[in-house]
Amino acid sequence: MYADAIRLAQPSCRVQNRAPMPLCRLAILVLCLAPMAAAAAPLDDALPDTVTRALADAGLPADALGAIAIPRTFWARTWQHRADVPMQPGSAMKLVTTVVALDRLGPNHRGRTELLATAPISGEVLEGDLVLKGGADPDFDLPALWQLLFELRQRGVREIGGALVLDRTLFRPARIDQGLAPFDEAPQWPYNVIPDALMLEGNLLRYSITSDATRVQARTLPALPGVEIDGSALALSATPCADWDDDWLPPTVSQPEPGRWRIALAGAFARDCAAQARLQLLDRSVAAERLVRAVWAGLGGTWRQPLGAVHEAATPAGSVRIAQHESRPWGEVLRSMNKSSDNPISRLLYLQLGVAAMADDASTSTLDLARREVERWFDAKRIARDGLVMDNGSGLSRSERIAPRTMAHMIDAALRGRAAPWLATAGAG
Repeated sequence: MYADAIRLAQPSCRVQNRAPMPLCRLAILVLCLAPMAAAAAPLDDALPDTVTRALADAGLPADALGAIAIPRTFWARTWQHRADVPMQPGSAMKLVTTVVALDRLGPNHRGRTELLATAPISGEVLEGDLVLKGGADPDFDLPALWQLLFELRQRGVREIGGALVLDRTLFRPARIDQGLAPFDEAPQWPYNVIPDALMLEGNLLRYSITSDATRVQARTLPALPGVEIDGSALALSATPCADWDDDWLPPTVSQPEPGRWRIALAGAFARDCAAQARLQLLDRSVAAERLVRAVWAGLGGTWRQPLGAVHEAATPAGSVRIAQHESRPWGEVLRSMNKSSDNPISRLLYLQLGVAAMADDASTSTLDLARREVERWFDAKRIARDGLVMDNGSGLSRSERIAPRTMAHMIDAALRGRAAPWLATAGAG
């Protein structure tokens, strides 16, 4: 019964373009999603032989596993193994973010992105700045950006006279990613994105890489003004096309002149292959500006300011909203987030937990306020949280900890709560 529920961590794990994730080998949990009925046994139960052998095959000792199985019937007893030892849960920590967010924010909570102007529209010219204001919108992609700019174009605007302003101030600080050391040796891959309030295309750019028998070509999708992709240093290899990233090395990004950027790809690429990758290589503000310019040009618009006219700031007072994009309800977003173990989206939702408290606390970071909100939820449910450590709510962390019993009690409380119908559809059932 419980053996089938055990998720064993392997010595290494590859996710999203098969980039390495050393964290995956650190967490082992067994949970039974059933109502609590009996008190936990005071002593650890013996592990089944199949589990012991699986641990040995993975090169892990028996004490690397923490597990608990809670019975569905009142006459049975709880089965446990190191259930009160706080462990690194890996992506199972997304369940904590999911459960608390469903209860505190509700399944109908949405993110929003606004397009605003700092000056009145005069004929075909917008003389002021154009503002993109982030509201933790997990669905703000290229089609959504097109929709916002299309509405501006429909108002008769042909030329934008000012700069692009990116408002990320929903969270404090606005750029949590700045100054942080990379989590691992592959910071360019999607799972490593550290979110902010303005998640245009997930703060990633899409790249197309193709090769024939003699050369490699690369470009951004869409083509971006002032961005050059140089694949001349990529060697051709006999690696199967499906494994093209096995020979990938971190690209080099440089700025040969103001307003222009060069991305030099490195390593090797499979011969006679075509691949696409979503990567974070350019600074997210540069990438956002170039995407806005590309879409605006595709709509027949022009920009008076030169390339690079972008800055991050709060929306100026008196700005006029032109258009708005709303995400799907988070109750729907949670399903894809959990099923694909999406770290950036989970971290974005976790930050949302701290936003409401920012109005009453002008100095504490949104990340710390989110942690406080999670702790308050456990306390309100009278669930012991000894050893609970929250970092970013996704499990992609070397500090996050939770005991199996704490997780089991949390799920039991959630199944008894108002958000219970949403748990299965959120990928947590």
